[in-house]
Amino acid sequence: MNDWAGLAWLVVLLAANAFFVGAEFAVISARRSQIEPLAEKGSRAAKTALYAMEHATLMLATSQLGITICSLLILNVSEPAIHHLLAEPLGLTGLPEALVDTIGFVVALLIVSYLHVVFGEMVPKNLAFSVPDRAVLMLAPPLVWVSKLFHPVIVTLNWIANHIVRLAKVEPKDEAASTFTLEEVATIVNQSRIEGVLDDAAGTVAAVMEFTDKKAADIAVPMSDLVTLPQRTTPVEIERAVAKHGFSRYVIIDDDGLPVGYVHLKDVLRAAEDPDLVADVARPIPSKRIHHMVPVLETTDLEDALAVMRRAGRHLAQVRDADGATTAVLFLEDVIEELIGEVQDATRRGVR
Repeated sequence: MNDWAGLAWLVVLLAANAFFVGAEFAVISARRSQIEPLAEKGSRAAKTALYAMEHATLMLATSQLGITICSLLILNVSEPAIHHLLAEPLGLTGLPEALVDTIGFVVALLIVSYLHVVFGEMVPKNLAFSVPDRAVLMLAPPLVWVSKLFHPVIVTLNWIANHIVRLAKVEPKDEAASTFTLEEVATIVNQSRIEGVLDDAAGTVAAVMEFTDKKAADIAVPMSDLVTLPQRTTPVEIERAVAKHGFSRYVIIDDDGLPVGYVHLKDVLRAAEDPDLVADVARPIPSKRIHHMVPVLETTDLEDALAVMRRAGRHLAQVRDADGATTAVLFLEDVIEELIGEVQDATRRGVR
């Protein structure tokens, strides 16, 4: 092989090395959520990319095998060619042949190493990181083809690697991770706000992150802070309570001070239309007008408490301790405020 052929092979091998590096980083960096819609539309490249992401360890084994072979060939084919091309001009300096040979080798090694690291490694890696979704669509199909071409070798190497990993008490994964933990999402949101790519002026997105960490007891109103009404309350008394406190819902308690349910302002209006109360609105509202409250524990996750309230169609929930005693009341309004901010009751004037 002449020297110029060696240089041509250097270009080819650098391109091949860059392909395997770019494909490796694209497979592990691409977002499944961006590829799946394209696959559903019939894109063959997207379907192949999904296959590669679902067999990540196999694709990584293919990439590493390709990178290793290219690296060895670059060193063994290209370095001698460059070394030989440098020998003649260095020989004109009059230096000893041994020194010329050493200088030529060192310079050739530096040139090959520079080209290999920059164009064969760093450039494709940075490109794959910058546009992973586009890169995986372009690079995954040929990578999958190579993996099938050398399937026996790659599967064997991957099997050996997986068993070595298991010896370290770690279970290897075949699929590239495409989901995030809550902490990771919170970090992404915070970083996006800092860099100005996410506008969360109202704090809604951040509130959602905090919402999942809270318990029912964190925002429930203690019994001692509630504005309550007796079980034999009348529509007139409810109207007075609304005029005084400005709330639309009131907890009803029995003679022992325990909550039995709650009434809404609209129950007063309905009571006036009830045939049993038309003649006297000063009579206690019937028990059918009192809405029961769903029970939740103090340690219940706030999102679970919200789900229970939604399923039951209730705006209030009894919050109980480990012994079953009611310690507070959870208001749907307060739960929603944790997500979207202040929700103002049109009739609200004071505190519960």
